[in-house]
Parts: sequence; C-alpha cells; structure tokens
Amino acid sequence: MFPHPTLRLSDKWLWDFWPAQDGSDYHLFYLQASRALRDPHLRHWNVSIGHAVSKDLLHWETLPDVLEPGYADRTFGGRHEYTTWTGSTIQHEGLWYLFYTCSYKEEKGLIQRISLATSSDLIHWEKHPRNPLFGADHNHYEQLDLNMWHDEAWRDPWVFKHPETGEFHALITARANKGPARSRGVIGHATSKNLIDWEVLPPLTKPMTFATMECTQLVKLQGRYYLLFSVPPREFAGSNLTGTFYMVADDPLGPFSPPQVLWADPVGQLYAGKIIKGPEGRCYFMAWRNLAQDGTFHGDVCEALPITVDEQGNLLVYPPDMLYT
Repeated sequence: MFPHPTLRLSDKWLWDFWPAQDGSDYHLFYLQASRALRDPHLRHWNVSIGHAVSKDLLHWETLPDVLEPGYADRTFGGRHEYTTWTGSTIQHEGLWYLFYTCSYKEEKGLIQRISLATSSDLIHWEKHPRNPLFGADHNHYEQLDLNMWHDEAWRDPWVFKHPETGEFHALITARANKGPARSRGVIGHATSKNLIDWEVLPPLTKPMTFATMECTQLVKLQGRYYLLFSVPPREFAGSNLTGTFYMVADDPLGPFSPPQVLWADPVGQLYAGKIIKGPEGRCYFMAWRNLAQDGTFHGDVCEALPITVDEQGNLLVYPPDMLYT
C-alpha cells in the first residue's frame, strides 16, 4: 500500500522538509510553492519555507511562513536571493537557528551557499546580517563548471552538536573536485564553535556511485549513528533507483558502512526521507510524496511510518496499514 498524505495543502506543493522538536510539539519546516504554477518543475525557483506543527505526527496545524527569497544584506554586495532551499533547525542557548540553502539571481542560481535565520519562538525569523555564512572550499569541492555539472552543489545543511566535543558540524550535499562527473557526490563537512563562523573541511565520505547525495540527516538509534541521504533520478550509477538511502557508523563522523536502501524505487514515489522520534519514544519514517506510478506529481508529506532497527542493525520501515498498531 502506498503511503497516504498526512500534510497536504490545497494551494501549495510541499517537498523537502526537516523536523524540529520543542517539548511535546513536532515541527516540520518544508519547501513550498504555489500549485497555480501548474508545472511542478517551476517550484524550485518560486520557493519559500513553510511551517506546521503537530502533537501526534497525524494532525497538523499550519503556522505562518518562515522565509522567502529577498534582498540580501550589503555584506554580500546587496545581491538578491533566488532561493531558500532545504536546511535544518537546531536550538542553542535559547535561540533557534535555521540553516538553509541560498543562491543568488545575479549568479542565475547556479552557485549554492549556506545562510542562516534565527528565532526565539520558532515563529518569527530574522535572516542573519552576514549571510551567506559559507560556501564550498574549492580545494576540496567542485567549482562551478557547466561542462562538468549543472550547478555548484553546496546545499541541504544538516547541523548537529557533537555529543563529546560540543562542537557543531554541518553535513552538506556536495561534489568532490576530482573523478567522473556522475560519481562525484559526497557528504560535505564544516565545523563551528558558535554556529556563525564556519571552517570548511574535506568531505566526510569519499566519492562512490552517486552524482549527488541530498537532504542528509544524522540520527542516533540504539547506540549507533544512521546517516540518511537521498539520490535524485538518474544519479545512481548502474542503478535506476531513486529515493532515500542510509549508512551506519559507531561515531557521528564515521567511518560509515556502505550505503543501503531505506526507501527507493525506479519511479521515485517518496523522497528526502527523515526519521522522527515521535510520541512515546517510537521512531517513524516520513518523506514527501513525489510521483505516482503514472507520473502524477503529488507534492505533499506522507504519513508517519513506524521504523525499527533489526538485530543486524538494518532499518526496517513498516507498511502504512501497520501505522500505530
């Protein structure tokens, strides 16, 4: 059975999202665009970040929109933001930090960087005056070359605090600066002590068989660290699968096991999956619904599906009819 939607808006498409928990409230931040565009491919360049909250991962209340592209601060030459794409949200010393992917109209949206907005209440957000905070270091990562790839990938930051050192780390969709064009996908890496000043480090993973590894999430389950990422259509060399994959490690910075499929298929029915620790401590898998078998675009978030870890450390997602049973 294909998962039903749990969060669907009549006037907007929803796609990549990321969770944040505040007490008993489960927040989702998601990319959105007007369904009036008619062509789903146009959504990427007409994007804003929406926001919804739930007590049970079943019933959602939409909240005021969070961010939309706008005129950038003069510290970056007064450029105009073209995108507010996928990111993550973390709380530190009473303040919420929302990291997101930005690009600029003056660069035709081809070069991606990481920007920041902050909030004291998860509702009212202010972009940081030093945006963008950091971009790719070309000593380690691919520079824009349209003969090699269609953009300079530096997006989807997943930010977390290291449990032992207290240092902050960002895991980023990036591409190595060497190797075949369709196999340069890596998890980029940057560190910070204050969430503002970042040092870009070499990739956390080596190039494998992916062109890009999008929408990362790092989650600890049963004492081990699971790194989720998603692979777009036609970007998995030697395979027609698209969807969400994962790797496992004993340390949050690896080394990680070879990738395994979490939820992927040739059509790309679900994408950018995340694991959420829900009510009563149970874990659930959520993703956004992309394409139906006939190619129809959904543009909504699927119901929460129970997920467990088996004796070998593999992740198992249960079908929709077992939800909350």
